[in-house]
Amino acid sequence: MIQNPVLKGFNPDPSICRVGEDYYIATSTFEWFPGVQIHHSKDMVNWQLVSHPVNRVSQLNMLGNPDSGGVWAPALTYADGQFWLIYSDIKVVEGNTFKDGANYLVTSETIDGEWSEPIYLNNSGFDPSLFHDEDGRKWLVNMMWDHRSNKHSFYGIVLQEYSVEEQKLVGESKVIYKGTELGLTEAPHLYKMNGYYYLLVAEGGTKFEHASSVSRSKNIDGPYELHPHDPLISSWAHPLLPLQKAGHGSFVETQNGEWYFAHLTGRPLKLDGVKMLESRGYCPLGRETAIQKVYWENDWPYIVGGNKPSVEVEAPDLPEHTFEMNYPVKDEFDSEELNIHFNTLRIPFNEEIGSLTDRPGHLRLYGRESLHSLFTQSLVARRWQSFEFVAETKVAFEPESFQQMAGLICYYNTRNWTTVNVTWN
Repeated sequence: MIQNPVLKGFNPDPSICRVGEDYYIATSTFEWFPGVQIHHSKDMVNWQLVSHPVNRVSQLNMLGNPDSGGVWAPALTYADGQFWLIYSDIKVVEGNTFKDGANYLVTSETIDGEWSEPIYLNNSGFDPSLFHDEDGRKWLVNMMWDHRSNKHSFYGIVLQEYSVEEQKLVGESKVIYKGTELGLTEAPHLYKMNGYYYLLVAEGGTKFEHASSVSRSKNIDGPYELHPHDPLISSWAHPLLPLQKAGHGSFVETQNGEWYFAHLTGRPLKLDGVKMLESRGYCPLGRETAIQKVYWENDWPYIVGGNKPSVEVEAPDLPEHTFEMNYPVKDEFDSEELNIHFNTLRIPFNEEIGSLTDRPGHLRLYGRESLHSLFTQSLVARRWQSFEFVAETKVAFEPESFQQMAGLICYYNTRNWTTVNVTWN
């Protein structure tokens, strides 16, 4: 059985991709560096983190990016003998006037190899994905942002052709879908089968009202007909489910012809004494990734068990494949590189903020800016993946000023964190 969530703790916006017998899921990393997490599986039950493809400043410069800015909704596909990864770098988060964010493409022949320098695509909106059509043409879809004060910010889904030879978008862009009454239509993915183009989108925002919808058309540019039992998935009508916020996701077909849907979810903790209609709680582990089984009826996809998420899901008919844990219970920092599960804020781990070789067997950090800074912080962190855990570190530190401190932090963003630290006073 698949036990959801399959990717626990801050792994939102999953884009699932199969290459032969191998499955990969790319997830958002926001302001954390390196950009994009890619997990690997052979059975869709057991997953292991294998790659951070956007790992150079030339691919991703996030200095000054706001909290929850940075890498949104990566889209991973495989075609023509290589992997294609589309991602956004969001520079403005708060406010509903402008949403500055550039969309890029990188490629690699192997999932854990060196990915190319980015190709700039557009700035019209976020959540882009690339569709490889049967005739060899490639198409980019993304949500379009509308900054006009008398309009809704989510204008619709825009389609434009991508030229591999020219390495840019070509031809006219066209809005092909305006969404349902749920609104906030985003995260488009295109698929084609049985003569239909299927447009999968997320709607309702990424809070408890979140959902995914599917429409289809005989033509790639529409018009698109909405699924007769919309939405495809949502937790909004099921407040007692342990998996909430179900929505943003993508489809995959196994080598045996089974279909699955990887999607965003969250597991809320509820405050004592607060009733369900007052608050559904909070998700301290962030948004996570779950997988549901899909069946087809009258050329429409449906979630097995109804249009809501399940914790236990029938696994595909594939041999079990487990992995050795690639994160040590105790990290002795005896390598010249950080463990793959570690991240830094906005900038790569380099000689400016730390070293693993100055004192072998130690992670040395050089003090820089405050925990409120959007630029250069000497902070190395990994995700929470459990509601209950123990974390500890051994510190060697001799501060000379009350402005100097070092220690352990539980971090959410530049305005929300708790530390236990050694300092001068």
